[in-house]
Amino acid sequence: MIHMSTTVQVLAVIIGAILVVVWALEIFFYRHPRLYFMFLIKPADYQAVRLWRISIAYYNLTTAVALFLGAYLLETTHPDAGQALILFTACQHIFLSIVMLITQPKLWLNTLMEAVPNVILLIAYAAT
Repeated sequence: MIHMSTTVQVLAVIIGAILVVVWALEIFFYRHPRLYFMFLIKPADYQAVRLWRISIAYYNLTTAVALFLGAYLLETTHPDAGQALILFTACQHIFLSIVMLITQPKLWLNTLMEAVPNVILLIAYAAT
């Protein structure tokens, strides 16, 4: 087993916290005009994208839980499980950010916000 550094553990918690904020934005604030750049949802489309919006929001929330759980498990007798959760979710988000960029280039800022913290986490992991 390779020990994950405290830096990786802290990054996992920070990324998890960001995902909780994104969940809240997607559930409660998606109609706010200042967030149009983030969601690209027009008022006429609110009902049409309801299922997508809710599904993605709860995907982000459960991914946050996985990161929190992974960071916790690193400090228990199950650090391998914690490491697996953290590394999987980081890789998953990098992959999904690439998919987002390819399918919706207008969301390039979202792509960066999703990918960069996870790339930093993987670099920090590789450096340990």
